[in-house]
Amino acid sequence: MKHPTRRSILAAAPAAALVLNAWPARAKDYGPGVTDTEIKIGNTAPYSGPASSYGTIGKAQAAYWKMVNEQGGINGRKINFISYDDGYTPPKTVEMIRKLVEQDEVLCTSATLGTPTNSAIWQYMNQKKVPQLFVATGATKWNDPKGHPWTIAFQPNYQSEGHVYAAYILANKPNAKIGVLYQNDDFGKDYLKGVKDGLGAKATMIINEAPYETTDPTVDSQIVGMKAAGCDVFVNTGIPKFAAQAIRKAAEIDWKPLHILSSVGNSVGAALKPAGLENAKDIISDFYLKDPTDPAWQNDQGLKDWTAFMDKYYPEGDKTDVGNVIGYCFGQTVTQVLKQCGDNLTRENVMKEAANLHDFTLPMTLPGIKLNTSASDFAPIKQVQMAKFSGERWELFGSLLNGNLPS
Repeated sequence: MKHPTRRSILAAAPAAALVLNAWPARAKDYGPGVTDTEIKIGNTAPYSGPASSYGTIGKAQAAYWKMVNEQGGINGRKINFISYDDGYTPPKTVEMIRKLVEQDEVLCTSATLGTPTNSAIWQYMNQKKVPQLFVATGATKWNDPKGHPWTIAFQPNYQSEGHVYAAYILANKPNAKIGVLYQNDDFGKDYLKGVKDGLGAKATMIINEAPYETTDPTVDSQIVGMKAAGCDVFVNTGIPKFAAQAIRKAAEIDWKPLHILSSVGNSVGAALKPAGLENAKDIISDFYLKDPTDPAWQNDQGLKDWTAFMDKYYPEGDKTDVGNVIGYCFGQTVTQVLKQCGDNLTRENVMKEAANLHDFTLPMTLPGIKLNTSASDFAPIKQVQMAKFSGERWELFGSLLNGNLPS
Protein backbone atom coordinates (compact mmCIF):
# COMPACT_ATOMS: atom_id res chain seq x y z
CA MET A 1 0.00 0.00 0.00
CA LYS A 2 1.27 3.37 -0.96
CA HIS A 3 1.35 5.79 1.95
CA PRO A 4 0.21 9.39 1.26
CA THR A 5 2.99 11.91 1.24
CA ARG A 6 2.85 15.39 2.82
CA ARG A 7 2.84 16.81 -0.70
CA SER A 8 -0.25 14.81 -1.68
CA ILE A 9 -2.07 15.85 1.48
CA LEU A 10 -1.36 19.51 0.79
CA ALA A 11 -2.42 19.09 -2.82
CA ALA A 12 -5.77 17.67 -1.72
CA ALA A 13 -6.42 20.32 0.95
CA PRO A 14 -9.05 22.96 0.20
CA ALA A 15 -7.56 26.24 -0.98
CA ALA A 16 -9.29 28.21 1.76
CA ALA A 17 -7.72 26.03 4.46
CA LEU A 18 -4.30 26.58 2.99
CA VAL A 19 -4.79 30.34 3.05
CA LEU A 20 -5.90 30.24 6.68
CA ASN A 21 -2.94 28.08 7.68
CA ALA A 22 -0.40 30.13 5.75
CA TRP A 23 -1.75 33.59 6.69
CA PRO A 24 -3.25 33.58 10.17
CA ALA A 25 -5.26 36.73 11.01
CA ARG A 26 -3.15 39.28 12.81
CA ALA A 27 -4.40 39.83 16.35
CA LYS A 28 -5.30 43.29 17.52
CA ASP A 29 -2.96 44.75 20.11
CA TYR A 30 -4.17 47.69 22.18
CA GLY A 31 -2.59 50.00 24.69
CA PRO A 32 -4.40 52.21 27.23
CA GLY A 33 -7.15 54.39 25.78
CA VAL A 34 -7.88 52.12 22.80
CA THR A 35 -10.90 49.95 22.02
CA ASP A 36 -12.40 48.65 18.80
CA THR A 37 -14.30 51.93 18.51
CA GLU A 38 -12.20 54.61 20.25
CA ILE A 39 -8.73 56.11 20.64
CA LYS A 40 -8.13 58.58 23.49
CA ILE A 41 -5.64 61.38 22.77
CA GLY A 42 -4.65 63.93 25.41
CA ASN A 43 -3.60 67.56 25.11
CA THR A 44 -2.83 70.63 27.19
CA ALA A 45 -3.08 74.16 25.83
CA PRO A 46 -3.11 77.71 27.24
CA TYR A 47 -6.77 78.63 26.93
CA SER A 48 -6.04 81.27 29.57
CA GLY A 49 -2.97 83.19 30.74
CA PRO A 50 -0.24 85.17 28.93
CA ALA A 51 -0.06 82.74 26.00
CA SER A 52 -3.82 82.39 25.56
CA SER A 53 -3.58 83.42 21.90
CA TYR A 54 -2.09 79.96 21.36
CA GLY A 55 -5.25 78.37 22.75
CA THR A 56 -6.67 78.40 19.24
CA ILE A 57 -4.19 75.65 18.31
CA GLY A 58 -5.93 73.30 20.73
CA LYS A 59 -9.36 74.40 19.48
CA ALA A 60 -8.32 73.79 15.87
CA GLN A 61 -7.18 70.29 16.80
CA ALA A 62 -10.51 69.59 18.50
CA ALA A 63 -12.30 70.77 15.36
CA TYR A 64 -10.06 68.59 13.20
CA TRP A 65 -10.90 65.47 15.23
CA LYS A 66 -14.60 66.32 15.00
CA MET A 67 -14.20 66.29 11.21
CA VAL A 68 -12.30 63.00 11.27
CA ASN A 69 -14.97 61.39 13.46
CA GLU A 70 -17.76 62.55 11.17
CA GLN A 71 -15.86 60.93 8.31
CA GLY A 72 -15.69 57.58 10.11
CA GLY A 73 -12.64 57.96 12.31
CA ILE A 74 -9.26 56.29 11.77
CA ASN A 75 -9.42 52.63 10.76
CA GLY A 76 -12.98 52.64 12.09
CA ARG A 77 -12.12 54.15 15.48
CA LYS A 78 -13.36 57.57 16.65
CA ILE A 79 -10.93 59.94 18.33
CA ASN A 80 -11.74 61.05 21.87
CA PHE A 81 -9.65 64.23 22.12
CA ILE A 82 -9.32 65.40 25.72
CA SER A 83 -7.76 68.86 26.08
CA TYR A 84 -7.20 70.74 29.34
CA ASP A 85 -6.27 74.35 30.03
CA ASP A 86 -2.86 74.69 31.69
CA GLY A 87 -2.66 78.50 31.52
CA TYR A 88 0.93 78.20 30.21
CA THR A 89 1.90 77.43 33.81
CA PRO A 90 4.23 74.43 34.30
CA PRO A 91 2.76 73.24 37.64
CA LYS A 92 -0.70 73.27 36.09
CA THR A 93 0.61 71.35 33.08
CA VAL A 94 1.98 68.66 35.40
CA GLU A 95 -1.40 68.40 37.13
CA MET A 96 -3.34 68.14 33.88
CA ILE A 97 -0.93 65.64 32.30
CA ARG A 98 -1.10 63.37 35.34
CA LYS A 99 -4.88 63.48 35.01
CA LEU A 100 -4.71 62.58 31.33
CA VAL A 101 -2.32 59.68 31.91
CA GLU A 102 -3.51 58.29 35.23
CA GLN A 103 -7.26 59.02 35.19
CA ASP A 104 -8.27 59.44 31.55
CA GLU A 105 -5.72 56.80 30.49
CA VAL A 106 -4.99 58.30 27.09
CA LEU A 107 -2.99 56.36 24.53
CA CYS A 108 -0.76 59.35 23.86
CA THR A 109 -0.66 63.14 23.93
CA SER A 110 -0.55 65.39 20.89
CA ALA A 111 0.87 68.89 20.51
CA THR A 112 1.11 69.83 24.17
CA LEU A 113 2.07 73.49 23.89
CA GLY A 114 5.00 75.47 25.23
CA THR A 115 8.66 74.96 26.05
CA PRO A 116 8.47 75.57 29.83
CA THR A 117 5.30 73.51 30.12
CA ASN A 118 6.61 70.56 28.12
CA SER A 119 9.88 70.72 30.03
CA ALA A 120 7.90 70.21 33.23
CA ILE A 121 6.34 66.94 31.97
CA TRP A 122 9.20 65.64 29.82
CA GLN A 123 10.70 63.28 32.38
CA TYR A 124 7.30 62.09 33.62
CA MET A 125 6.11 61.16 30.13
CA ASN A 126 9.27 59.23 29.43
CA GLN A 127 9.23 57.46 32.81
CA LYS A 128 5.61 56.46 32.19
CA LYS A 129 6.43 55.53 28.57
CA VAL A 130 3.56 57.57 27.16
CA PRO A 131 4.06 58.92 23.62
CA GLN A 132 4.43 62.71 23.74
CA LEU A 133 3.74 63.30 20.07
CA PHE A 134 4.76 66.36 18.08
CA VAL A 135 5.17 68.83 20.92
CA ALA A 136 4.09 72.37 20.01
CA THR A 137 7.44 73.97 20.75
CA GLY A 138 10.63 74.33 18.75
CA ALA A 139 13.12 73.78 21.56
CA THR A 140 16.15 71.96 20.23
CA LYS A 141 16.19 69.45 23.09
CA TRP A 142 13.09 67.56 21.90
CA ASN A 143 15.20 65.77 19.29
CA ASP A 144 16.66 63.33 21.83
CA PRO A 145 15.65 59.80 20.77
CA LYS A 146 18.26 58.14 23.00
CA GLY A 147 17.67 60.11 26.19
CA HIS A 148 13.93 60.72 25.78
CA PRO A 149 12.55 58.13 23.35
CA TRP A 150 8.90 58.93 24.14
CA THR A 151 8.98 62.61 23.09
CA ILE A 152 9.11 63.76 19.46
CA ALA A 153 9.31 67.26 18.00
CA PHE A 154 7.45 68.80 15.08
CA GLN A 155 8.42 72.30 13.96
CA PRO A 156 11.87 73.65 13.02
CA ASN A 157 13.92 74.12 16.15
CA TYR A 158 14.59 77.56 17.59
CA GLN A 159 18.36 77.35 17.36
CA SER A 160 18.24 76.62 13.63
CA GLU A 161 15.88 79.58 13.20
CA GLY A 162 18.39 81.70 15.11
CA HIS A 163 21.09 80.59 12.66
CA VAL A 164 18.88 81.75 9.78
CA TYR A 165 18.39 85.17 11.38
CA ALA A 166 22.11 85.52 12.00
CA ALA A 167 22.92 84.66 8.38
CA TYR A 168 20.42 87.26 7.19
CA ILE A 169 21.96 89.93 9.45
CA LEU A 170 25.50 89.12 8.34
CA ALA A 171 24.45 89.35 4.69
CA ASN A 172 22.38 92.52 4.99
CA LYS A 173 23.81 94.49 7.92
CA PRO A 174 27.28 93.13 8.67
CA ASN A 175 28.17 95.92 11.09
CA ALA A 176 24.95 95.81 13.04
CA LYS A 177 24.34 96.62 16.66
CA ILE A 178 21.85 93.96 17.68
CA GLY A 179 19.24 93.83 20.42
CA VAL A 180 17.49 90.52 21.22
CA LEU A 181 14.19 90.28 23.08
CA TYR A 182 13.70 86.79 24.51
CA GLN A 183 11.60 84.94 27.07
CA ASN A 184 13.63 84.15 30.18
CA ASP A 185 13.35 80.36 29.96
CA ASP A 186 14.55 77.48 27.79
CA PHE A 187 12.41 78.69 24.88
CA GLY A 188 13.88 82.19 24.73
CA LYS A 189 17.42 81.11 25.55
CA ASP A 190 17.31 78.60 22.69
CA TYR A 191 16.67 81.44 20.23
CA LEU A 192 19.40 83.59 21.81
CA LYS A 193 21.92 80.76 21.57
CA GLY A 194 20.96 80.16 17.93
CA VAL A 195 21.57 83.79 16.99
CA LYS A 196 24.89 83.87 18.86
CA ASP A 197 26.10 80.61 17.33
CA GLY A 198 25.02 81.80 13.89
CA LEU A 199 26.99 85.01 14.28
CA GLY A 200 30.04 83.06 15.40
CA ALA A 201 33.00 85.36 15.92
CA LYS A 202 30.70 88.33 15.38
CA ALA A 203 28.42 87.48 18.31
CA THR A 204 29.75 90.66 19.96
CA MET A 205 27.42 92.50 17.59
CA ILE A 206 24.72 91.71 20.15
CA ILE A 207 24.92 94.69 22.47
CA ASN A 208 21.59 94.32 24.27
CA GLU A 209 20.13 91.05 25.57
CA ALA A 210 16.68 91.85 26.91
CA PRO A 211 14.83 89.06 28.73
CA TYR A 212 11.21 89.21 29.86
CA GLU A 213 9.08 87.08 32.18
CA THR A 214 5.69 85.77 31.11
CA THR A 215 4.26 87.51 34.18
CA ASP A 216 5.52 90.93 33.03
CA PRO A 217 2.72 93.35 32.06
CA THR A 218 4.69 94.77 29.11
CA VAL A 219 8.09 94.76 27.41
CA ASP A 220 8.06 98.52 26.86
CA SER A 221 11.15 99.16 28.97
CA GLN A 222 13.16 96.59 27.02
CA ILE A 223 12.30 98.29 23.72
CA VAL A 224 13.14 101.74 25.03
CA GLY A 225 16.44 100.36 26.33
CA MET A 226 17.38 98.91 22.94
CA LYS A 227 16.79 102.22 21.19
CA ALA A 228 18.80 104.05 23.85
CA ALA A 229 21.67 101.59 23.42
CA GLY A 230 21.87 102.40 19.72
CA CYS A 231 20.63 99.08 18.39
CA ASP A 232 19.89 99.15 14.66
CA VAL A 233 18.80 95.48 14.42
CA PHE A 234 16.04 94.05 16.60
CA VAL A 235 15.56 90.28 16.90
CA ASN A 236 12.09 89.85 18.43
CA THR A 237 11.46 86.31 19.70
CA GLY A 238 8.47 87.07 21.91
CA ILE A 239 5.27 85.05 22.05
CA PRO A 240 2.37 86.87 20.33
CA LYS A 241 1.35 89.05 23.29
CA PHE A 242 4.87 90.41 23.81
CA ALA A 243 5.82 90.40 20.13
CA ALA A 244 2.82 92.68 19.48
CA GLN A 245 3.74 94.96 22.37
CA ALA A 246 7.29 95.27 21.08
CA ILE A 247 6.17 96.14 17.55
CA ARG A 248 3.73 98.73 18.82
CA LYS A 249 6.22 100.32 21.27
CA ALA A 250 8.95 100.58 18.60
CA ALA A 251 6.49 102.54 16.44
CA GLU A 252 5.49 104.77 19.36
CA ILE A 253 9.08 105.83 20.03
CA ASP A 254 9.91 106.07 16.30
CA TRP A 255 12.58 103.39 16.48
CA LYS A 256 13.09 101.83 13.05
CA PRO A 257 15.70 99.07 13.21
CA LEU A 258 15.95 96.10 10.88
CA HIS A 259 13.26 94.10 12.69
CA ILE A 260 13.43 90.29 12.60
CA LEU A 261 10.43 88.54 14.13
CA SER A 262 10.55 84.85 15.04
CA SER A 263 8.01 82.36 13.74
CA VAL A 264 6.36 82.03 17.15
CA GLY A 265 5.13 85.62 16.95
CA ASN A 266 4.48 86.19 13.25
CA SER A 267 0.77 85.34 13.08
CA VAL A 268 -1.12 88.16 11.36
CA GLY A 269 -4.19 87.49 13.48
CA ALA A 270 -2.54 86.86 16.84
CA ALA A 271 0.31 89.39 16.77
CA LEU A 272 0.41 91.79 13.83
CA LYS A 273 -3.21 92.93 13.96
CA PRO A 274 -3.01 93.73 17.70
CA ALA A 275 0.28 95.57 17.02
CA GLY A 276 -1.20 97.52 14.11
CA LEU A 277 -0.47 96.24 10.61
CA GLU A 278 1.06 99.57 9.60
CA ASN A 279 3.55 99.23 12.47
CA ALA A 280 4.68 95.82 11.21
CA LYS A 281 5.62 96.96 7.71
CA ASP A 282 9.01 95.67 6.51
CA ILE A 283 9.46 93.19 9.37
CA ILE A 284 11.39 90.04 8.36
CA SER A 285 10.40 86.56 9.56
CA ASP A 286 10.52 82.89 8.59
CA PHE A 287 7.83 80.35 7.72
CA TYR A 288 7.41 76.62 7.22
CA LEU A 289 3.63 76.78 6.72
CA LYS A 290 1.52 78.55 4.12
CA ASP A 291 0.25 81.79 5.58
CA PRO A 292 -3.54 81.90 5.07
CA THR A 293 -3.43 85.67 4.44
CA ASP A 294 -1.11 85.29 1.44
CA PRO A 295 -3.08 85.56 -1.84
CA ALA A 296 -0.35 83.55 -3.55
CA TRP A 297 -2.16 80.45 -2.19
CA GLN A 298 -5.67 81.46 -3.25
CA ASN A 299 -5.83 78.67 -5.86
CA ASP A 300 -3.90 76.16 -3.75
CA GLN A 301 -5.89 73.02 -2.98
CA GLY A 302 -4.36 72.74 0.48
CA LEU A 303 -5.60 76.21 1.42
CA LYS A 304 -9.02 75.53 -0.13
CA ASP A 305 -9.40 72.37 1.94
CA TRP A 306 -8.25 74.14 5.13
CA THR A 307 -10.66 77.02 4.50
CA ALA A 308 -13.54 74.57 3.99
CA PHE A 309 -12.53 72.83 7.24
CA MET A 310 -12.52 76.14 9.11
CA ASP A 311 -15.88 77.19 7.64
CA LYS A 312 -17.58 73.95 8.69
CA TYR A 313 -15.85 72.83 11.87
CA TYR A 314 -14.32 75.98 13.41
CA PRO A 315 -16.32 78.92 11.97
CA GLU A 316 -15.52 81.13 14.96
CA GLY A 317 -11.78 80.64 14.37
CA ASP A 318 -9.67 83.45 12.91
CA LYS A 319 -8.57 82.59 9.36
CA THR A 320 -5.74 85.13 9.60
CA ASP A 321 -4.18 83.26 12.53
CA VAL A 322 -1.57 80.73 11.43
CA GLY A 323 -2.16 78.93 14.75
CA ASN A 324 -5.26 77.44 13.17
CA VAL A 325 -3.13 76.09 10.34
CA ILE A 326 -0.72 74.57 12.87
CA GLY A 327 -3.50 72.81 14.79
CA TYR A 328 -4.85 71.33 11.55
CA CYS A 329 -1.35 70.10 10.61
CA PHE A 330 -0.85 68.47 14.00
CA GLY A 331 -4.08 66.55 13.49
CA GLN A 332 -3.07 65.39 10.02
CA THR A 333 0.34 64.21 11.24
CA VAL A 334 -1.09 62.21 14.15
CA THR A 335 -3.66 60.74 11.74
CA GLN A 336 -0.83 59.49 9.53
CA VAL A 337 0.89 57.86 12.51
CA LEU A 338 -2.30 56.14 13.66
CA LYS A 339 -3.07 54.92 10.15
CA GLN A 340 0.40 53.40 9.96
CA CYS A 341 -0.24 51.65 13.29
CA GLY A 342 -3.27 49.80 11.92
CA ASP A 343 -4.61 47.52 14.67
CA ASN A 344 -1.31 47.53 16.59
CA LEU A 345 -2.22 50.48 18.81
CA THR A 346 0.20 49.98 21.66
CA ARG A 347 2.15 52.93 23.01
CA GLU A 348 5.35 51.27 21.80
CA ASN A 349 4.09 50.97 18.25
CA VAL A 350 2.74 54.53 18.21
CA MET A 351 6.26 55.79 18.95
CA LYS A 352 7.75 53.39 16.41
CA GLU A 353 5.47 54.77 13.68
CA ALA A 354 5.97 58.40 14.77
CA ALA A 355 9.66 57.74 14.09
CA ASN A 356 8.83 56.19 10.71
CA LEU A 357 7.65 59.11 8.57
CA HIS A 358 9.17 59.17 5.10
CA ASP A 359 8.70 62.22 2.88
CA PHE A 360 5.28 62.80 4.41
CA THR A 361 3.79 65.94 2.91
CA LEU A 362 1.27 68.15 4.67
CA PRO A 363 -0.97 70.18 2.34
CA MET A 364 -0.32 73.37 4.33
CA THR A 365 3.47 73.22 4.57
CA LEU A 366 5.46 75.27 2.07
CA PRO A 367 6.26 73.53 -1.23
CA GLY A 368 9.33 71.32 -0.87
CA ILE A 369 9.00 70.78 2.88
CA LYS A 370 8.50 67.13 3.79
CA LEU A 371 8.37 65.42 7.16
CA ASN A 372 10.99 62.75 7.82
CA THR A 373 11.74 60.90 11.04
CA SER A 374 13.68 57.82 12.05
CA ALA A 375 14.76 56.01 15.18
CA SER A 376 17.69 58.42 15.39
CA ASP A 377 15.94 61.58 14.15
CA PHE A 378 13.01 63.07 16.06
CA ALA A 379 12.96 66.39 14.16
CA PRO A 380 10.32 66.07 11.40
CA ILE A 381 10.54 69.57 9.87
CA LYS A 382 13.94 71.11 9.23
CA GLN A 383 13.44 73.89 6.67
CA VAL A 384 12.06 77.42 6.59
CA GLN A 385 11.70 80.24 4.08
CA MET A 386 12.15 83.94 4.75
CA ALA A 387 9.38 86.49 4.28
CA LYS A 388 8.84 90.26 4.54
CA PHE A 389 5.65 91.94 5.74
CA SER A 390 4.25 94.38 3.20
CA GLY A 391 1.94 96.12 5.63
CA GLU A 392 -0.90 93.83 4.54
CA ARG A 393 0.59 90.35 4.17
CA TRP A 394 3.75 88.29 4.33
CA GLU A 395 5.67 87.96 1.05
CA LEU A 396 8.03 85.00 0.78
CA PHE A 397 11.48 85.43 -0.72
CA GLY A 398 14.56 83.30 -1.32
CA SER A 399 14.82 79.53 -1.18
CA LEU A 400 14.22 76.99 1.58
CA LEU A 401 16.85 77.17 4.33
CA ASN A 402 17.79 74.51 6.85
CA GLY A 403 19.54 76.67 9.44
CA ASN A 404 22.61 74.46 9.70
CA LEU A 405 25.83 76.13 10.74
CA PRO A 406 28.68 76.02 8.20
CA SER A 407 30.89 73.00 8.85
